[in-house]
Amino acid sequence: MHAKPVVPQNYHLTAPSSLLAPRICRDTVALLLAANGHTTNLADTARILVSEVVTNAVVHTATPTLHLLTSVTADGVRVSVYDDVPARAPLTPVTAPDGEGGRGLHLVQALAHDRGAGYPGQAPFG
Repeated sequence: MHAKPVVPQNYHLTAPSSLLAPRICRDTVALLLAANGHTTNLADTARILVSEVVTNAVVHTATPTLHLLTSVTADGVRVSVYDDVPARAPLTPVTAPDGEGGRGLHLVQALAHDRGAGYPGQAPFG
């Protein structure tokens, strides 16, 4: 196993907003975690979270590019996804019990909370 970083290791990926972006971004974060000595358990959780957030950006914005910022620390990871659309807070949708979509942000909130994650300005999850 590799030694975990003492100081944050920061990475920036710019990707086209396409149906391939979620896969590319989640695989990139998992690779960065493995290269920096983190467990596959953390990488698996990060894959789900990154995939959901990037998918939302691809589906719900008209941005041509996405920006994935990843900061790997000894304690965990912080991932931020930005697009070229002016800032506004994501809405947590009201989901019909038999609906096919609208559960992604609920999943992100639940998994992130279980890993000790928060929102901007809070500690990374690990």
